[in-house]
Amino acid sequence: MSTRVGQKQAARMVRDQIAREKRRSRTLWTTIIAVAAIVIAGMIGWGVYASQDSGTYVAPPGATSDGSGISVGSGPVKIDVYEDFICPACGQFETQSGAALDQLVTDGKVTIVYHPVAYLDRASTTDYSTRASAASGAAAEGGKFREYVKALFAKQPAEGSAGLSDNELIEIGRSIGLGDAFAQAVRDGKYKSWTSHVTDEASEAGVNGTPTVKVNGKDVQLTTQAILAAVG
Repeated sequence: MSTRVGQKQAARMVRDQIAREKRRSRTLWTTIIAVAAIVIAGMIGWGVYASQDSGTYVAPPGATSDGSGISVGSGPVKIDVYEDFICPACGQFETQSGAALDQLVTDGKVTIVYHPVAYLDRASTTDYSTRASAASGAAAEGGKFREYVKALFAKQPAEGSAGLSDNELIEIGRSIGLGDAFAQAVRDGKYKSWTSHVTDEASEAGVNGTPTVKVNGKDVQLTTQAILAAVG
């Protein structure tokens, strides 16, 4: 009888030992999984930070090889136009010289690189310069960059105001034939990183005000006559 009792006690001790080992194993794996989750989350967070910090950007179709602007035309003379969509002087320049620039492109005389910078985010309460520039990138993706730029300036908000809402930016796009892909790109801020890049590149090039126009790398006066004379 005592032998059977001893066997039962031994068996119970073995079962208890196995149970303890299982509990330790579960605890160990739970800890490993939790640590792994923390590490993975940290890696993802670092990846996002590193991406932003490294200046990574998504450039729209039609952008120059260095991503600093949108190239229009294929003529031998290069014109660089730096503009901010809430800048009143930029709106005036578009009204006065935009058609002449378009004609130079049509005539095959120039390649124009438009640089939609965001110097004046401080001049609105909603970072309108960045949002409008990013929307122009979305319009370039839809093949209607110049049409969108002209439509934007036609409805230019007052400097110091909130600027146009994203919905209004989308409606302007729809009015010139841009569709759902454009609307989604505006809502997602798809080209905001590109806007930052364009702005940084302009600053590095020594551009500190808008509008600025360069013909073959040289500053020219902001008149149609001066630009045409420089083009030759």
